[in-house]
Amino acid sequence: MAKKVFIDGKAGTTGLRIYERLEQFEGIELISLDDEKRKDRECRKEALNSADIAFLCLPDDAARESVSLVENDNVKIIDTSTAHRTEAGWAYGYPELSASHRDAIKNGNRIAVPGCYATGFITVIYPMIKGGLIEADYPVSAFAISGYSGAGKKAIAVYEADERDKEYDAPREYALTQNHKHLKEMQAITGLARKPLFTPMVCDYYSGMIVTIPFYADMMCGTQTPESVHAYFAEYFKNEEFIKVMPFGSEAEINGFLAGNACSGWDGMEIYVTGNEERILLIARYDNLGKGASGAAIQCMNIILGTDEKTGLNV
Repeated sequence: MAKKVFIDGKAGTTGLRIYERLEQFEGIELISLDDEKRKDRECRKEALNSADIAFLCLPDDAARESVSLVENDNVKIIDTSTAHRTEAGWAYGYPELSASHRDAIKNGNRIAVPGCYATGFITVIYPMIKGGLIEADYPVSAFAISGYSGAGKKAIAVYEADERDKEYDAPREYALTQNHKHLKEMQAITGLARKPLFTPMVCDYYSGMIVTIPFYADMMCGTQTPESVHAYFAEYFKNEEFIKVMPFGSEAEINGFLAGNACSGWDGMEIYVTGNEERILLIARYDNLGKGASGAAIQCMNIILGTDEKTGLNV
């Protein structure tokens, strides 16, 4: 029997990408609402409660409202908003972090998909703390760039307008007050003693993301080198099909440059370990709309359904 799926917020960037992917699935029956009904509370409530799986692709408050409308205990909710990522009773939708994370997704009814920036950050910091490479009180900082699609439909329209302010031609740094909405999950999921310093930038290309985290080797636990850290990450993710730890030194093959849009349209992630004996860099490169959003949501659905995690995804 086909599984019924409803996307609450199908008109947004993430919702539309999920809808386009699910249209290609076998064994999925999509519940759709006409445009005039998609914001109607009662129509949404009926659709949510008739679904086997409901994706929430909404602003935080709207996502909380949608959850409150669900009265059917059998409905499994996959929320792509920030609203529930650190809430009790919600599984954090990042299966590669550990076996317990994957099991929580498989057996849970409430799944919170990680934030786009948080995905890259946590991919680096969670294993570092778990493996004892750094202490939880390490003063972490991170720098990130993203394509403009991550800023939503209004920003996409501004960037793609025929006439726009020249400032959009250049990378734009933001979250200058150090209050980015992903900081809470970055700290909570990794177990850091305090929030990291985080510097994100939105750039003039459609999609793709890089998160870079530097470390002083003499502030890490034990004796660490770029080679030893690379070996640790290669072992940690060796069985994961969505995360590719790139061969040590492979950045030299592309003249030492990492383009932010290189993973656009791909649902996996590349991890690079670079640096020298004093300073070590870990770099996560992926698509903010793929592993950073809709791709991760579909992967969680596949785990819930017990199908191949790669179904419908480009990895």
